[in-house]
Amino acid sequence: MLQRRMRGFSLLEMMAVIAIGFIVSAMAMMTLQPMLKYTRVTNAYNITLMAMRQAHDSAVDQRQIYFVTFTHNTIPPDQITITQGATGTVVNTFTIPNDVAFQTQFGLPGAGKTPDNFGAGVLAIHFDIGVAGGAPNVVYFYPDGTAEDVNGNLNNGIIYIARANDLFSSHAITLWGATGRLRGWRLYTNAGVKYWRQM
Repeated sequence: MLQRRMRGFSLLEMMAVIAIGFIVSAMAMMTLQPMLKYTRVTNAYNITLMAMRQAHDSAVDQRQIYFVTFTHNTIPPDQITITQGATGTVVNTFTIPNDVAFQTQFGLPGAGKTPDNFGAGVLAIHFDIGVAGGAPNVVYFYPDGTAEDVNGNLNNGIIYIARANDLFSSHAITLWGATGRLRGWRLYTNAGVKYWRQM
């Protein structure tokens, strides 16, 4: 009579399969890390742009003044607060991902090469460009669609968003005070030349 053999995997075979699984998982995680980092920067950019648009649209729709305050914290995360001007009521508070901040990076294109030619690429939150006496981190949106500072001056400005020590993670948002127009930007390089492209 033929003897029946037990079929199955040996311990050595199972360990080999598990080791291969771990190696594939580690390689996948290493491949995904840059994408996850970029996703967090994009998320911070989208949150910032959305908060500014929300304040602008609320001011126009409700015929009231709304102002946005940008806070760069030494301990993350950075915050954005939307406040109704007449009552002082905080309408919304947003936080951006912990590894992203309102910051400029060494090596950004300087004056004359910044988005919309606003500022010199040095200050991370730079509203009130060309105006003295306002708060550079606060923007007031008015019912007529304009953006002004606390003193009623038209408020052109820019805000930079990036990961620490990652120059090409840099994004920016510009604001034209006379119209309240917002534009988004991202830093690129071509043959060693750094430039901003509108998103």
